[in-house]
Amino acid sequence: MLGAAAALALVWAMAFPAVTTAAADPVSYESAVATGLGAESTAPADDGSDSGAAALTAEQQALMAEEADWTARVNLYHAGGGGATGNDSLGCRPIPMRTMAVDPRYIPRRTRLFIPETVGMRMPDGTLHDGYWYASDTGGAIKGQKIDLYTGHGRGSMRPAMRFNQKRLTLVDAGRFEGCPPSWDAQPSQTLMASASTGVGSR
Repeated sequence: MLGAAAALALVWAMAFPAVTTAAADPVSYESAVATGLGAESTAPADDGSDSGAAALTAEQQALMAEEADWTARVNLYHAGGGGATGNDSLGCRPIPMRTMAVDPRYIPRRTRLFIPETVGMRMPDGTLHDGYWYASDTGGAIKGQKIDLYTGHGRGSMRPAMRFNQKRLTLVDAGRFEGCPPSWDAQPSQTLMASASTGVGSR
């Protein structure tokens, strides 16, 4: 079976007969394309990118259409290497890509937040982020319109969300939560507090 490289070399040789190196003129791009060179297609790949193929629930669609309740500049933080240590300010184990640190004077703790920009973010295990984050941590350096997003263990854990670092994102109030932020095995709706209102978020 003729390899792709060998086939390419054969086509090239047929299109452009051999000449001495000293006398050879550069081959123009147009000439190469005219011979069909480079016509092989490359298989599409979306590793490490957003596919945008995640089906949104009715709640997510409603939240996407909501006006922002807050905007904040994002900083990423992680465990290990001088990053986050121990539990968050609620005494909970931080959950990667769920736990958010806030200034409670700006965004109340126990607020369940929806960040539209993070919907569809591809995480290391291949799953797509659903946009839900949980205000369960605080920090002395987090004042006013700033939030910290917890990404997991080690600097490498920040890679999927790095494009959001130091950017201003929109935050939509998606209600309150009890207990600790849910693991990725739990549905976000399972942590909502029972309330009289059935609308999206709490104003």
